[in-house]
Amino acid sequence: MLEFISPPAEHVVAMRVGGVVTAQELQQAIDAIEAAKRHHPRVSLLAELDGLRLMTFPALLKDVGYGLTQIGDLEHYHRAAVVTDKEWIKHIAQLEDRLFKAVEIRTFPSHDHSAAMEWVCELPRGDHENPEDDGYHGA
Repeated sequence: MLEFISPPAEHVVAMRVGGVVTAQELQQAIDAIEAAKRHHPRVSLLAELDGLRLMTFPALLKDVGYGLTQIGDLEHYHRAAVVTDKEWIKHIAQLEDRLFKAVEIRTFPSHDHSAAMEWVCELPRGDHENPEDDGYHGA
């Protein structure tokens, strides 16, 4: 199950992932990310992953394939906040943070959800689309 949650800022794609994720659900996430990239110079992601059990094999292939296509396009990404209390997910996020230096990836415990929202909304200096707007719209 993958469902979108209200994004805390326009450049953020936010989702809650639980149970089993299918290729169709993953494609919806990819479509949302690609749409955000067309409208914003830098995109950030927020994923709540505590209920995640597994991805179907076609979803896993789609995820890996999409990830590989993005390696040459990392300048469009800024941050990824992963909200979870599961240690195995934290380890994967830490590994990805080391592998993809162009994107800041940070994990947050479930009780620190508001800190994750605030952090993922921040844009690098000069990348604010509206100078009066800090990007955070509350949650």
